Amino acid sequence: MKQLYDVPAPAKLNLFLHITGRRPDGYHLLQSVFMLIDWCDTLHFEKRPGGSISREDLTLQLPAEDLITRAAKLLQQHTGCTQGVHIAVEKQIPAQAGMGGGSSDAATCLLALNQLWNLKLGLPTLEKLGLQLGADVPFFLRGRNAWVEGVGEQITPLDLPAAQFWVIKPPTGVETSQIFMHPTLQRATKPATISVFAAAPYDFGHNDLQPVAQVVCPDISKALQALSDAGLNSKMTGSGSAVFAHCTTGTSPSPVPDHWQVRKCSNMEVHPLIGWASSDS
Repeated sequence: MKQLYDVPAPAKLNLFLHITGRRPDGYHLLQSVFMLIDWCDTLHFEKRPGGSISREDLTLQLPAEDLITRAAKLLQQHTGCTQGVHIAVEKQIPAQAGMGGGSSDAATCLLALNQLWNLKLGLPTLEKLGLQLGADVPFFLRGRNAWVEGVGEQITPLDLPAAQFWVIKPPTGVETSQIFMHPTLQRATKPATISVFAAAPYDFGHNDLQPVAQVVCPDISKALQALSDAGLNSKMTGSGSAVFAHCTTGTSPSPVPDHWQVRKCSNMEVHPLIGWASSDS
């Protein structure tokens, strides 16, 4: 195998995000449901000799040491692989959106290079590497919608009914650390159960980060209002600044500025790359 083209990296939405406490080390205890959607980045991989790793940005300009490049180098270092790769990236998932675009790219990179370089690493090993890159990377590696707890390490697969969602991303972004460090952040939501969530999955819960994010980034409130004006139950995903709402037939958000991103997305039953790594170590 010399190349892998058109390899997808899907985004996620947090159907809710509750902060249930804080550990002595400062990490926040969370409950959330991560749901894959069909808003995807696309990566292309070409094997190169000599161990060189290079990246080409086909749409948006990424930082020199982004999570894709870091994932490739980490995998190479862990395995001692002497092969290289050129990665071309079609970036579509917006940054600072709470949609997990960078983590998804890193997971797709690990899965693709595991194939391209014929490393034959199992999913548990890839997850350990992924966790060094970001807390959300193991979710994308496992490839199933999931109930997530703890600091993000407790992942329980979930089946969700097929549905569509309006997603709005204003151009302004939000720094995750700025939200979690904010003095007014609420950190004591009562823990929920999967059975209660499952009774109404697309109307359940709230996002504890949202009130702080709306103060930091007023455009979030405008995006939420565009969905609420259509009678839709709107929420922010992750730490923002993207917002979403479960949509029913014939509903659409009220107009937003032309330079904002608005997309109707479908959820995904499983990640397109599920099975690319074995469940064995």
